[in-house]
Amino acid sequence: MDFNFKKIASDAGGFFSRAKQLTEETFLKAERTELDSHFETLLQRADKTEEHTRRLLSAIEGYLQPNPTVRMEEVFYEKLELKKDGVVRQNNLEQLSTAMTEAGETFGETTPYGTALLKVAQTENRLGQAERELCGQAATNTLLPIRRFLEGDMKTIQKERKVLNSKRLDLDACKSRLKKAKNLDTQTVAEADVRVAQAEFDKQSEITKLLLEGIQTAHNNQLKCLRDFVEAQMSFYAQAHQLMADLQRELSGSLADGPLYYGNMSRDDE
Repeated sequence: MDFNFKKIASDAGGFFSRAKQLTEETFLKAERTELDSHFETLLQRADKTEEHTRRLLSAIEGYLQPNPTVRMEEVFYEKLELKKDGVVRQNNLEQLSTAMTEAGETFGETTPYGTALLKVAQTENRLGQAERELCGQAATNTLLPIRRFLEGDMKTIQKERKVLNSKRLDLDACKSRLKKAKNLDTQTVAEADVRVAQAEFDKQSEITKLLLEGIQTAHNNQLKCLRDFVEAQMSFYAQAHQLMADLQRELSGSLADGPLYYGNMSRDDE
């Protein structure tokens, strides 16, 4: 295995130089290169965007899947690109439908109670399917784009910010050495180092600034995600309202057609 000892030595020297500069800034109040106010504003917006986007992502995931154990399991399988073959997890509404169906079949379709249970079970199952559709649309149109932003653009921004801070520390360390130069030769070398460090810092500043300005595009994209989420919710709740209204009318009609039974005894026999 080939080792580039010069590069290793250079990296180690740069690390200790930055550590020394950071220590002097922290404890000795050494001078440091400040970013302009516009740049600082962009940095603050990026931090707020990441913080609230992560909270938003977590809240929507919790809304779509309240069970944290199931939620983590689904994320685990999604990241490994694995699926449980032939297994479809029932949501709460579908589980309710199954329980009602089993109860209705036990009491029988010939009893008003059994018939009502089976009718409600059908509606709850349709609600469960509608909820599953809502979750699918929200995951595709809202969660996935937001997660991609956090795992892609946001990580790139944070990475370049770290590089910028390293370049800034390098620049300030060079400036510090220039101030401490005791003779002409040392001063000449230090001035050359400052020029190189300044050029690298300026270049990295532009790269980071362009990425930070792209946050506005991310906001626009997430606005579309938010609209899609609202439309999916609107469709789900409209469908749910219609299903329940139809069920209520059907049950009211069934009650009007005949007496309720309690075991083998109707209310009229009490």
